Amino acid sequence: MVNLPNGKSGKFITIEGIEGVGKSTNIRFIRDYLENAKIEHIQTREPGGTKIAECIRGLLLEEHQEAMDSTAELLLVFAARAQHVNTVIRPALDRGCWVVCDRFTDATYAYQGGGRLLDSSKIALLESMVQNSLRPDLTLILDLDPVRGLQRASDRGELDRFEKERLDFFQRVRSSYLQIAAGEPARCKVIDASLSIDEVRAATLGAVTALCDQVADPQ
Repeated sequence: MVNLPNGKSGKFITIEGIEGVGKSTNIRFIRDYLENAKIEHIQTREPGGTKIAECIRGLLLEEHQEAMDSTAELLLVFAARAQHVNTVIRPALDRGCWVVCDRFTDATYAYQGGGRLLDSSKIALLESMVQNSLRPDLTLILDLDPVRGLQRASDRGELDRFEKERLDFFQRVRSSYLQIAAGEPARCKVIDASLSIDEVRAATLGAVTALCDQVADPQ
């Protein structure tokens, strides 16, 4: 059991990466670790996490006869995020619960900024409006060659609207993630998702353990 200070706000861990990198598997590793450490936590995802946000997720992931405008897509992402942050994430953190989230705003910079080539200043404006000062305490970016990641995603079954994008889209997304990590090395940890599952698990839990140690002994 990890001895954490009482009365402190919870910690916010996000897991990022393109399709097929193994986010679900690594989230399970993190949850198992937190459960064994007796740390209260919840698991959630973006877009989604609430009934309203899950409805918006459906709009974003489903294919439509009408092409979705990139700015409309961006606004839908943040509409879902506003609902998610204010009804799930903030309340959990405020009561001292840790939050493990499958994707967050880094995904918006990567997918809508990098992939769709939208101006990052638009994303930053919405980020400030919706989140105020809320940012993840730890972000794990699972990195993988898009060719391999898309093959993994295809092997899982039917692809959604994003998963059907061209390879160059995902190459830009990957590049954006790596740029984010380079700019915020204290928060973001890049994990090579092409390694064996045991090696990836060790890297993931190493980063989570370091965060727990930091909370337990802030000195």
